[in-house]
Amino acid sequence: MNQTSIVLVDDHSLVRDGIRALLESEEDLNVIGEGVDGTEALTLVKEKNPDILIIDIRMPKMTGIEAVEKLNAANATTKCIILSMHDSEEYILQSVAAGAKGYLLKDTGKTEFIKAIHAVQGGDKYYSGDISNVLVNNLLNPGAKMAESPKNDSRTSKPFDLTNKEIQVLELVLSGLTNQQISEKLKNSKRTVETHRFNLMRKMEVKNLMDLSKKAQEFGLV
Repeated sequence: MNQTSIVLVDDHSLVRDGIRALLESEEDLNVIGEGVDGTEALTLVKEKNPDILIIDIRMPKMTGIEAVEKLNAANATTKCIILSMHDSEEYILQSVAAGAKGYLLKDTGKTEFIKAIHAVQGGDKYYSGDISNVLVNNLLNPGAKMAESPKNDSRTSKPFDLTNKEIQVLELVLSGLTNQQISEKLKNSKRTVETHRFNLMRKMEVKNLMDLSKKAQEFGLV
């Protein structure tokens, strides 16, 4: 039986342990290396030349998207799958633009996870659930453009390092819409909206809607 070799990169050891156990329960999958950030991903791919790289997005030193972009630019034969807790439109489009062959959420079930790996190894692409919806909506919108990878440029940085989508959600939250209403308006899942809202509160260091509104006005975000 031909085995698919896999390198797994995530900065949380418990996550890596769980994914390794899941993958190695399959006879044709073999985890041959693990890393904690994008720089280690590049080193491991160069040293071990795995069939598949499964990598998180938000990690220290170098993000998963940056690592995938560098591997794609170097014409690496390793196929990359993003595995993330984030299903925001910006992350998805950045990942696809960087060259990721798949994008899965960390709450993906085992059956779909294994199916995605087999699909990507076989030369196909695999994007699950809401991820596919985001890509379809982007393709159907003739004015849509792939989001560029974030760069450390003070000329384009936003207060609190908010993404464009987070600012959009912020405006809708402060206009009085519920998470469900925002979900319907943006054509994103309710969970996505809840994630954006949580990130807003965390980044802006506020605990309630009143403080969020005050801080947004103070920094000219609305």
